[in-house]
Amino acid sequence: MPAPQIQIASRLPGIPRPARFRRWLSAALPVNAAVTLRVVNTAEARALNRDYRKRDYATNVLTFAYGGTPLAADIVLCAQVVAREAREQGKPLPAHYAHLTVHGALHALGFDHERPRQTMAMEAREVEILDTLGFCNPYTIDAVTESPDPAVRRRAA
Repeated sequence: MPAPQIQIASRLPGIPRPARFRRWLSAALPVNAAVTLRVVNTAEARALNRDYRKRDYATNVLTFAYGGTPLAADIVLCAQVVAREAREQGKPLPAHYAHLTVHGALHALGFDHERPRQTMAMEAREVEILDTLGFCNPYTIDAVTESPDPAVRRRAA
């Protein structure tokens, strides 16, 4: 797989280093893929969401899947929204970034969560991938305190 391109356009503190994003994407995209992941501020995320999805707010992750061989996609994470959600949900920031990176990558592969059965399949795959990366199930209340990764537990304390 070609190395994913990582663009950090936000200056918000706590954004993981590009190597971590590449690791998370590699775990989620076992196919030959050409992916760019961009971490943006609220204004850029809102503009993209408004222009492409007709929803006038900044969202945590957007995926633009172009298909093809190799698979081509752009994934956009909004740093402010990711940080706010992590705080509100009591999750370590890196764990939330990892989850949303995997979530965006699965959208690029065609996973969706519009219907209950699709949601169950997508969430199960996310949990599997995150487990291989040392992160707990992000959909459980114990995701912070029960992590198998001592570094995640220390950051959560």
